[in-house]
Amino acid sequence: MAIMKIKYHSEVLDMSRQVNVLYPDRNRVPNPDDRDIPVLYLLHGMGGNQDSWLNRSTIERLVRYTNLIIVMVSTDKGWYTNTSYGMNYYDAIAVELPQILKRFFPNMSDKREKNFIAGLSMGGYGAFKIALSTNRFSYAASLSGALYFNFDNPAAEELGNPAYWQGVFGDISDRNNPNSLLKIAEKSDKKTKFYAWCGEEDFLFEGHQKAVVALAEEGLDLESSTGPGKHEWYYWNQQIEKVLLWLPLEFKLEERLS
Repeated sequence: MAIMKIKYHSEVLDMSRQVNVLYPDRNRVPNPDDRDIPVLYLLHGMGGNQDSWLNRSTIERLVRYTNLIIVMVSTDKGWYTNTSYGMNYYDAIAVELPQILKRFFPNMSDKREKNFIAGLSMGGYGAFKIALSTNRFSYAASLSGALYFNFDNPAAEELGNPAYWQGVFGDISDRNNPNSLLKIAEKSDKKTKFYAWCGEEDFLFEGHQKAVVALAEEGLDLESSTGPGKHEWYYWNQQIEKVLLWLPLEFKLEERLS
């Protein structure tokens, strides 16, 4: 499996960016399809970047026998959102980047049934948001995702002061903020399959529980799971393995996990 670190100029952000790509080794994959390779976008949490999944998880080992392209992006601390301060991270990642990657990898599938997205914490929110907004992904997973925003919660203040949150999301006093997943879900085509997991000792657990109920009531095809766990990579590394097994990959991953 090749690890590619690609630097490119983002016209949307008007700055240099980097994306990491894991590219499958056809010699390790039974009957590989070199013309229409499925792709999984992995999104990081607050304080992370495009290197987080490579450095903190075993993702490279998990997919080494799987015909799957892994794309790892960075949104800085911009929440995969077109921020109110003019940094359009959503457009850069959800719209611009797939077009750029298609030029590097013309055999990367652009079919919905072969495009997947997942993320942890802030990236869990980003994965759901991008899947709901683009209707381009068939599967989307959130691990310890910040799926429900309550800016009055002390945990929100620990992560950033009101000026920070307003800079990202705009008027945080507006309970109908267009960046809330429920508002975005109202306009989605409801064809994506969603999965959400959160540890019971996680500070985001209460919000996770509220979000999965509300999103399911909105009509999403949503499977949720909980269990012992904190907001830590130890648990996310376990859960990403389960996410990979949940995806409709042609090759059975569990046959090669040992």
